[in-house]
Amino acid sequence: MTDDLLPGLYESLITEALRARMERAKEQGWLVEWKSIDDEALAAVLARHIHDRARQRFDAIPVSVGDRRRAQVELANRVLESLVEYSANDDGDRVDLAAQLLLDVASRGTGDKPAQARLRPGISVRDSVLLTNGHRDLQIGGQVALEIQSADRIDLLCAFVRFAGVRMIRKELQEFLLRGGQMRVIASVYTGSTEKRALDELAGLGAKVKISYETSQTRLHAKAWLFERNSGFHTTYVGSSNLTHSALLDGLEWNVRATAVDNPAIVSRVTATFEQYWHQPEFESYDPHVDGERLQAALDAENRPGAVPAPYRLRLDVAPKPFQLEILEALSAERQRGHFRNLVVAPTGTGKTWVSAFDYRRLRAAGHERLLFVAHRNEILQQSQAVFRLVLDDDSFGERFIGGDRPIRWNHVFASIQSLHRYIDHLDPGQFDVVIVDEFHHAEAETYLKLLEHLTPRVLVGLTATPERADGKSVYRWFDERTASDMRLWEALDDGLLCPFHYLGVSDDTDLRQVGFHRGKYVTAELEGVLTGDHVRARRILDAVHEWILDPHKMRALGFCVGVRHAEFMAREFSAAGLPAVALDGSHTP
Repeated sequence: MTDDLLPGLYESLITEALRARMERAKEQGWLVEWKSIDDEALAAVLARHIHDRARQRFDAIPVSVGDRRRAQVELANRVLESLVEYSANDDGDRVDLAAQLLLDVASRGTGDKPAQARLRPGISVRDSVLLTNGHRDLQIGGQVALEIQSADRIDLLCAFVRFAGVRMIRKELQEFLLRGGQMRVIASVYTGSTEKRALDELAGLGAKVKISYETSQTRLHAKAWLFERNSGFHTTYVGSSNLTHSALLDGLEWNVRATAVDNPAIVSRVTATFEQYWHQPEFESYDPHVDGERLQAALDAENRPGAVPAPYRLRLDVAPKPFQLEILEALSAERQRGHFRNLVVAPTGTGKTWVSAFDYRRLRAAGHERLLFVAHRNEILQQSQAVFRLVLDDDSFGERFIGGDRPIRWNHVFASIQSLHRYIDHLDPGQFDVVIVDEFHHAEAETYLKLLEHLTPRVLVGLTATPERADGKSVYRWFDERTASDMRLWEALDDGLLCPFHYLGVSDDTDLRQVGFHRGKYVTAELEGVLTGDHVRARRILDAVHEWILDPHKMRALGFCVGVRHAEFMAREFSAAGLPAVALDGSHTP
């Protein structure tokens, strides 16, 4: 057998022997790379090396069985003695010559009920293993039942919780909770697979339960148990098993059981991540007596879309989402500090208009009745008015001021900036208690500037996804250089609030060197002249569509073009390739 290094990836501590093998590899012309071990990782790497070598040496002691145990312990103690230099305790770590393991410490019993040792898991609490629910393997259900009996705290993160699964371990959970154990459960209504009775049962036994009602982004699909023990011998199960009968008993499930002894980093990560989830607003506390009907309605909606009773459907639709509630609380906090002019920054699609409607509902209850909502397009005004009507449960709320629409009462007005600009000289500066300005990044434009300088509302709310302007002017001056709430696109994507996207660049070899470039962008007319009629470029775009889209004939897509001629050209190219397309421009009505 050759002692030469084989090509491949390594992450090996360089010993004297390994260094010699590396030198031979370099002499043979191999590329050999290495690096210094990071200071924070060095202790763990050295300890692992000593562990591995010590294990080999202990196994290699060639004496009789009786003497071999003693020799192994004595060797271990000699190793420990060599480590005394930087230890405050010079002999406390020496191994007792009897070579035994402490298994349990139980509280003193009473006369009627003497102390008893806990039932132990079927696997050592020191060992990490893979369970597959095989016929000759340990079933995860049986192991979970045993883990419960020796735990002090239990956390369960599980997408689907069903009554048959709870029933399998109900006895163990009941005894655990009766003896003072603490249990937390996070579940989901996704796909309607969770059963209300199962969560009612857990809550009834004394577990604290939280639920994610978010289904559009499939936020929760994890399955993990964490069993914490005051002794520090924590264990965790992470894998594919939900809390269902088949998953615990005979389903083809894979679960890794990790321990704090040999995989402390994994156990710590499970602990920290569960704690993070537990405190996120998306996961809402569940009380069967208060939230039972809402839960059942949400589960029914997942199982039979459209079958949810109207009262609960309305309740689900118009309640603020957890992240929106955070924005509302931020606005309230700013006003409590005396700031009544506030900017809300959040990406398009996260419901800034809904936030403003919920916020106005609170302000209205506090006596701020008269409202002005400002936007720059009729479609936005129509949608915004509809949102306010839903939130306020008032189908006649608001008047519009745009085009031929003119307010009569002037109490709740949804107005275009263009109409307000023409009417501003007739508008009382104190006419409105609350002014909400959509797309507030336009605030430095002349029309917005004149309006903002003219009005004197009690409360001003600005909404925008992009507060930074290309011209360098700041909109923050209207809010004392503050932002009440600031959520950016990448945060919304990370939190699953927006649909994730993949950005793909298509190389087309188009030469744009002769196209003029002015104020940060290409001259539109010149760029359109280059791209319109470029059949090779259009073909490459079509090829990319077929490469990345499963079935292009089923897709619905928007293609953004330089100008009208370019849009018409691309529509013809797509249609000719069997993908029907039309060109839309400003001359088309919705």
